[in-house]
Amino acid sequence: MNLENIKGIGPKTVNLFNKLGIYNDSDLINHYPFRFEDLTKINPNEIKNEEIVTIEGIIESEAKINYYGKKQNKMTFTINSSNIIISVNIFNRGFMKNNIKIGETILVTGKYNPIKKTILANNMRFKNIDGKNIEPIYHTVSGLSNGLIQKAIKEIINNTTIEETLPEELIKKYSFIPKEQAIKILHNPENKTIINKAINRIKYEELFLFMLKINNMIKNNKLNNEGLSRKIDLDKINSFKKELPFILTEDQEKALDIIVEDLNANSRMNRLLLGDVGSGKTIVSYGAIYGNFLAGYQSAFMAPTEILAKQHYKTSKEFLNKYNIKISLITSSTKSKEKQKIYDSLKIGETDLIIGTHALLNNDIKFNNLGLVITDEQHRFGVRQRENLKNKGATPDILYLSATPIPRTYALTIYGDMEISLIKTRQEGRLPIKTKLIKNKNIKNILFHMLEEIKKGHQIYIVSPLIDDEESELKSTNDLKDNIEKAFNGKVKTEIIHGRLKAIEKEKIMNDFEAKKFPVLISTTVIEVGIDIKNTTMMIIFNAERFGLSTLHQLRGRVGRNNLQSYCYLISDSNHERLKVLEEESDGFKIAEADFKLRGHGDIFGTLQSGDMTFKLADLKEDYELLLKAKKDSEDYINEGMLSPFLKNELDKTNDLS
Repeated sequence: MNLENIKGIGPKTVNLFNKLGIYNDSDLINHYPFRFEDLTKINPNEIKNEEIVTIEGIIESEAKINYYGKKQNKMTFTINSSNIIISVNIFNRGFMKNNIKIGETILVTGKYNPIKKTILANNMRFKNIDGKNIEPIYHTVSGLSNGLIQKAIKEIINNTTIEETLPEELIKKYSFIPKEQAIKILHNPENKTIINKAINRIKYEELFLFMLKINNMIKNNKLNNEGLSRKIDLDKINSFKKELPFILTEDQEKALDIIVEDLNANSRMNRLLLGDVGSGKTIVSYGAIYGNFLAGYQSAFMAPTEILAKQHYKTSKEFLNKYNIKISLITSSTKSKEKQKIYDSLKIGETDLIIGTHALLNNDIKFNNLGLVITDEQHRFGVRQRENLKNKGATPDILYLSATPIPRTYALTIYGDMEISLIKTRQEGRLPIKTKLIKNKNIKNILFHMLEEIKKGHQIYIVSPLIDDEESELKSTNDLKDNIEKAFNGKVKTEIIHGRLKAIEKEKIMNDFEAKKFPVLISTTVIEVGIDIKNTTMMIIFNAERFGLSTLHQLRGRVGRNNLQSYCYLISDSNHERLKVLEEESDGFKIAEADFKLRGHGDIFGTLQSGDMTFKLADLKEDYELLLKAKKDSEDYINEGMLSPFLKNELDKTNDLS
C-alpha cells in the first residue's frame, strides 16, 4: 500500500515520511519505536535518585523562554506535585508556551533531580495518551509528530493482515509470540514485560533471516568455488613493495602475500582483511589490485560513502599510476555523459580499476573481465549488495576490508563464509594518540590547546552525536559552531559537515579542509570511516557517552595519521567507566573486547542502540547468544531443505542477481 492511501496522510506528509526512509505501509510498520516512555505517574516524594520518570502536577507559574544559538530555546516553569514545587526545564518547546496555563494539570516526563527539585523534561502532555502507561517514541523529522506516526501505523495495523515469517517449528521451540501480535505490541504496548517478548521475537527473526542468507552464500560458495586461472609474477609484487615510500609492517606483508597466493590459486578467494584504524589495509588492497592487473584482469573497489570513494580514487592514483593502471571513479553525482564513457571503457576493457559507491551496482555496468572485487567497510553493505557486485564477473575473487575490530570468534560467526586476515601493527613513525576524558566545566583547557594546535598550522575535528529533537540538551553541530566561533571571537573559521548535505556540498567542504582553508571541521559521525587528512592533530568528541567504544576508537583514528603528536578529547559529564578504557588502550581489538563486556544488554526504556548491518532491533553485539541460535537453526533449515515459500523467496532475492 502506498502512503497516500493511508487515512490522514497527504503529499506533504508523504515527503516527511520519505525523509525517514519510509515509502510504503511495510516500511511504516517496520519503523519501530527507538524507546518507550513509561507514563506511570510517580510521587516525587518517593524518588531517591536521578532517574527518568513521569510526574503529574498543577502548573504554578507562567513559562519563561531563553533563546540561544540558532533557533534554540529553553522553556522554564514550575509545577506543584504532591505539595512539592518542581522547576521544569525543556528545550526547544517555546512554541508550546501558550499551553502552559496556571492551574492546569500537566504530565511531565524527564530526568528528575530530587535534591534540586528540578526535572529536565523531554516531553509534556496535558492528558494521558489513551489512558495507557506506556507510549512508543519514534525517530522523526521536523514537521512530523510522534502522534501522527502512531496514528498512521495504527491505521495500517487495523486494516492489514500481517503474515507470519518464521517456521511454526521455531515459534514452538522458543515459545515466540506470533509476528502480528509482536508488531501490535511494539506499536501499542500495554506493559514492560510484553514489550520484551515482542522485541525478542523480532530480533530473532532479523538474525535468523540474516544468517539464513549468510549460510546460503556459504553453501553456494562451496558448490561454485572454481576460481580464475592466474599466474602473478611474484618478483613484480616484491618490486611493488620495495618501491613504496614506506616499509610494510610484518602483518601487511603477510596479508599481501596470502592474498596473492589466493589470487594464484584455482579456488575462488573470499577473504576479509580486518585491520585496526591506521593499520594500512588500503595499501595491501592496492597490492592486490596490482597483482590482479598483472594477470590481465579488471578490479572493482566499492566504498560506503562518496567522500571515501573519492579519497580512494586520489590515493590509488598516487600508488598505481606509475604501473599504467587506468583508474575511473563513479558515484551517484557523476554526470550522465561521464558515466556513459566509463560504462563503455569498462565494457571494452580500457579501464583497469573502477572505484565507486553503490553506483557500481548499476545494471548498466558491464565488465570485460572482472577478476577482483574489493568492498571497503563491508559491514555497511547488505548481503545482497555484496553479492550483486560479486556477480558482475564470471568468478571474481573477493576481498572485504573492515576497520571495525571485533573478537575473532564473533567474526567467524558472522563472516563464516570468509577466510580472515588480521593487521594489528601500526605503521612505523606514527605516535600513539594521547586520549583524555574531560568534563564540560574544563572545556577552557581544551580551547587553549586548540589555539596552540591552530597556531602550529594544524587542524582539528569536533564531533557531535546524531540527536533527536527531544534530546536537544545535547550539543548539536550548530550549537558547537556558534560556541567555538564565540570562544575565539570569530577569528577561527569553522565549517559543518553531516549526512544530510548534498554530495557536492560535502565534497567542497572536505576539499577546502584538506587544502587548509579553515582549521576546524565540525561533524557528525559521517567522518567515522576512512577519512585521511594528515594535517589533523586533534579530535574532540562531545557527549562521548552516547557512542560505543568501537565508534569512539574509529573517530579517534581520524587523527594520528602522520608523525605528529595527536590528541583525542572525550567530553562527558557522565561517570562512565567504559570511557576510561580509551584513555588507557589504543589496540582496537582489545577495545572491542572491552565494549562487548561493558555494554551489557541496554535498557529498553532508554535509547535503543542501533544495530549493525541493516537490523531494526537486533544488535550483533548485545544479541550474540541469540545470533548463535539463529545461526544453528538457519544451517539446519538450509541443509534439510525445510524452507517455507516465504523463506525461499527471501533467498531468491539474494540469489537472483545480475
